Amino acid sequence: MDILIERADGVLTIALNRPDKKNAITAAMYQEMADAFFEAEKDATVRAVLIRGNGGTFSAGNDLEDFMNAPSLDHDAPVLQFLRRISTAHKPVVAAVAGAAVGVGTTMLLHCDLVYAASTAKFSLPFVQLGLVPEAASSLLLPRVAGYQRAAEKLLLGEAFDVHEALGMGFVNRAMDAEEVDAFALKQAKKLAALPASSLRVSKSLMKSAAAREVAARIDEEAEHFARMLKAPEAREAFQAFFEKRKPDFSRFD
Repeated sequence: MDILIERADGVLTIALNRPDKKNAITAAMYQEMADAFFEAEKDATVRAVLIRGNGGTFSAGNDLEDFMNAPSLDHDAPVLQFLRRISTAHKPVVAAVAGAAVGVGTTMLLHCDLVYAASTAKFSLPFVQLGLVPEAASSLLLPRVAGYQRAAEKLLLGEAFDVHEALGMGFVNRAMDAEEVDAFALKQAKKLAALPASSLRVSKSLMKSAAAREVAARIDEEAEHFARMLKAPEAREAFQAFFEKRKPDFSRFD
């Protein structure tokens, strides 16, 4: 199974379990994760959600082959269901990040409440490099968290950056040895699960409610641009270059 779901001690754990593909996410995986968040909201025994990746990698982002075979970004597309549910989750969401966190592997962290990362973790947001645009409301949230210039460097150039930069940008809480990160994140999730659920829910709402409508609107706005640009020549060149293992040539495009 590409997604493993476990419930224990008040924590629902979502584990990306496709290590042979560096936990690249398919439409089916997005649907499973969206459904897991939906069930977590309804289940009173679930007090916190933990997201992690198996095999030493958090996620290589979208599975490009799967994405090109089923590129739907309509309102009910699995990826948008997942983004809406993680961004509106009432219960605390904790992430444990080891290895690479590419694209949505990084942008989903902007919707988590606590993020713990291995000291060897690497992050990247290569949307422009693929002829696309940011997603998951990252064009709104990253400048707010990190400041415009740092966000612009990461979103426009798309170059990988390490956990120390992520800490400085403010979307990672703490870095630690790779062998410790999963256990530590689970411990923190259990701490949250032991606290009064209503207090957590209201406190989270107070922190996030002012931006909630903006985030929802930006997710939809980005998705419209993303869907349009996915069909453009620049994206076709970027994806073809990726599969051919060569550097894309954008010089002929205005």
